[in-house]
Amino acid sequence: MACGFILQLTWLQNGNAAEGNKAQTPPNFVLMIADDMNWDDCGAYGHPAIRTPSIDRLASEGLRFRHAYLTTNSCSPSRASIITGKYPHNTGAEQLHWPVPAGSPTFTAMLRSMGYYTAAAGKWHMGDPIRADFDKIYEASTAGFVLPSGKDGEPPKMVAEEPSGCENWEKALDERDKSKPFCMWLAALDPHREYTDGSLDPPHHAEDVIVPTHLPDTADVREDLRLYYDEIGRLDQYVGKVIAKLDEQGVAQNTVVLFISDNGRPFPRDKTTLYDGGIRTPWIVRWPAKITAGDTTDALVSSVDIAKTFLELAGEPSGAEFGSSEARSFAHVLSDPTATHRDFAFAEDHWHDYEDHARCIVNQQFKLIRNDYVDLAPTPSADAGRGLSWQNMLKLESAGELTPEQQTCFRAPRPQWELFDLQRDPGELANLIDDPAYASIVAGMKSRLESWTAQTGDYIPSERTPDEFDRVTGEPDHSVRVRPRRSKEETFGTNGKY
Repeated sequence: MACGFILQLTWLQNGNAAEGNKAQTPPNFVLMIADDMNWDDCGAYGHPAIRTPSIDRLASEGLRFRHAYLTTNSCSPSRASIITGKYPHNTGAEQLHWPVPAGSPTFTAMLRSMGYYTAAAGKWHMGDPIRADFDKIYEASTAGFVLPSGKDGEPPKMVAEEPSGCENWEKALDERDKSKPFCMWLAALDPHREYTDGSLDPPHHAEDVIVPTHLPDTADVREDLRLYYDEIGRLDQYVGKVIAKLDEQGVAQNTVVLFISDNGRPFPRDKTTLYDGGIRTPWIVRWPAKITAGDTTDALVSSVDIAKTFLELAGEPSGAEFGSSEARSFAHVLSDPTATHRDFAFAEDHWHDYEDHARCIVNQQFKLIRNDYVDLAPTPSADAGRGLSWQNMLKLESAGELTPEQQTCFRAPRPQWELFDLQRDPGELANLIDDPAYASIVAGMKSRLESWTAQTGDYIPSERTPDEFDRVTGEPDHSVRVRPRRSKEETFGTNGKY
């Protein structure tokens, strides 16, 4: 989810049914995944400058979730969790670039067994064993998210042959088997790094940029964010093309579209953290035949719930037992936006270029984070580490010019526990863990986190995984780094606890 999704769910009317008693056949599904897009970096979630007319249209014609969370802060583990309906520590693919193990149940395989046509287009990033769960895969170049080796001494760069990753989305819809219900997994590379000029015409400008408090407001940071904005704008154009294609094919009225991201903004203190910049996601569901246009909901949802929801809407009874016992269908919220769903959502932090391990529990107001490797600084992902913002921050840190909020990624040791009031402190800048006024909140959330840990079989690994990049420069350590990356089973001899 490095990393939004659009789920399309089409209820087709049976034209041969008796008048007044038209049967509804199983829905179609289209899943569009933005790569590294922050939850509020679009007009639909209040950003005043990023141009996202197509995403905004989805919100104006559908249901916008205010409180949606991913199960992890990293690209491929997020996708593995979504497709299997399991929390990352139970997928066997919780670290970046670990493939989903052979034999893993996926919702796409279950839909295919029910007669669905299934296709994936764009970023794949889930390994080879589950490719058979799709009838066709239009895979984008891995150069957009797997750092290649440099040539002739030049620094390596991630520049994809299909830079957006969305180039085959329309083609996948055009070439689908029209005789079957279908499930589309459409995954972008936008707005994943690395960034170059020219991704959007006209481009955003430096004055459009809103710099978060945890980043310094400098020319380099503004330029970095401006280029990120442009890739969101390019993604938005492809979202619009998919909507137009659904109209052209005559299925838009009975189509559910869910838009989310695989993880947050690829900047320091965002992606690969458990702050909202790492795990909170946009979540927009458009279904003209069933959903009142322009609605919003405060229901708390988790990406682990997507598989179970798809299967319930497809009419698969065994979907109730699919994936984690903690996954829950949010189908009822689509018909009643005032309904509640979850009391808490849970998210995980695992190795992503650098070693780390943490957990969090969150609801609409509070978030509790448990840092398990307190001796390690929360270094940003290597692609962000090579970017303008981090390199600028390294210079400012050396000069003593960063604020305490901007020093988070340099801090080691760090607190074992962090508590934030998301309503009063949306930037998650004030750690309330030692404030006696919140003692009962902390106790209650720790208890729920302990229960979740026991129920899902979570654990702290018995050994650590070496870093593959330099924590300062972001450059690869070739004494450790091997591509393709070895699987969990090849590395630790198991797909489970180690």
